[in-house]
Amino acid sequence: MKFTKMHGAGNDYVYINCFEEQVDDPVTLAQQVSNRQFGIGSDGLILILPSEVADVRMRMFNIDGSEGEMCGNGIRCVAKYAYDHGLVEKLEMIVETGGGNLFLTMSVGSSGLVNQVCVDMGKPGLQRGDVPMAGSATEKAVSVSLAVGDQQFEVTCLSMGNPHAVIFVDDVERFPVTEIGPQIENHPWFPERVNVEFVQILSPIEVIQRTWERGSGETLACGTGASAVTVAGVLTGRTERKIINHLRGGDLELEWLEDGPVTMTGPAVEVFQGDFDPK
Repeated sequence: MKFTKMHGAGNDYVYINCFEEQVDDPVTLAQQVSNRQFGIGSDGLILILPSEVADVRMRMFNIDGSEGEMCGNGIRCVAKYAYDHGLVEKLEMIVETGGGNLFLTMSVGSSGLVNQVCVDMGKPGLQRGDVPMAGSATEKAVSVSLAVGDQQFEVTCLSMGNPHAVIFVDDVERFPVTEIGPQIENHPWFPERVNVEFVQILSPIEVIQRTWERGSGETLACGTGASAVTVAGVLTGRTERKIINHLRGGDLELEWLEDGPVTMTGPAVEVFQGDFDPK
């Protein structure tokens, strides 16, 4: 089958155009293509499909084959692919995801191809039941104490169509993300597991983020995670509503609007195309 490798701020996926290709077993295929030694190499698999309620539909699968509700960096690349390859002929589109239908606007460069995409990420789910997580379903989880082994972490949890736990740290580069991340991902508080963001505040309008992504491990960027960080920064009084987030794969511009939704603007890049033979 034909595939396209794309990334948004270094968060890379293998994309399959299911207007033309048929994928019968996306769980196995995600594991095959994601393998960086024996496959194509990626943070997962994203299928671009026809939709009855939007311009296109996306399904995303992590390295381990588990299906996620949404991917903020991935959806920007879906929009770029749909426009650049003629699936959609307008610079505004709606994409159906497992986390709801999202509205995107695109900018094109001198080549006529999309290079920047702004996503309306929707309103955050601020109650424990939205995440979901342990505790009263109608309560918020802002700056609550989470026990991990013999350590305590202050976490703020919310949903951006998928579950997130945000932890603010003094030095994100020195923080043991690969040690603590999987323990929180699989913590009993989170029945569907959770994505974990570790964040260092540079100023009220600028942060640095590292992400432990559910089912994939540490990734260079996470768009829904960056959106969750924006919300958590406001809820805890650390940041303003509009910030620049520096991720390992690049920068994202985010804003939590007064009427509720988070907007995210960032790059979308096509790396290469090829053919893959699923075994």
